Amino acid sequence: MASQEDTSLPVRSMEVARALAEAGVGGRVRELADSTRTAAEAAAALGCDVGAIANSLVFISDGEPVLVLASGRHKVDTAALAARWGRGKLHRATPEQVRQATGQAIGGVAPVGHPQALSAVVDAALADYPQLWAAAGTPRTVFPTTVDELLRLTGGLLLPVGP
Repeated sequence: MASQEDTSLPVRSMEVARALAEAGVGGRVRELADSTRTAAEAAAALGCDVGAIANSLVFISDGEPVLVLASGRHKVDTAALAARWGRGKLHRATPEQVRQATGQAIGGVAPVGHPQALSAVVDAALADYPQLWAAAGTPRTVFPTTVDELLRLTGGLLLPVGP
């Protein structure tokens, strides 16, 4: 396995790699030539199904940021998810709120490496894929993972996030 301390990675991605290594995750952060800002771009760059992309989305609920790891194959139904999760209404966070909550920019938000842990949900649809890909702190960095690993890393709940 290559070292998680790859100094050629962007600073944000090195922070994510460190968090993964500390959690005992073996998947290495990779920097791609093509953008992975959207699930479709990431799937094309990685040669995988768009549903195997774990999008890290930040919402505001009950006055605090929360993390939703959604499969790239569908959109989050915020009303249905809030009801399933037992939370107040979910509002998409602004780019500034995302950066404040995660230290990362939209399009590159990783499930880990944030200033503080966020309440999280992992999309049940991600369990359909043996290998997932998640952003690693920038729009061009990713790491391989699994649904079980995402649940362990985030302390999140496994719930359907679609309609």
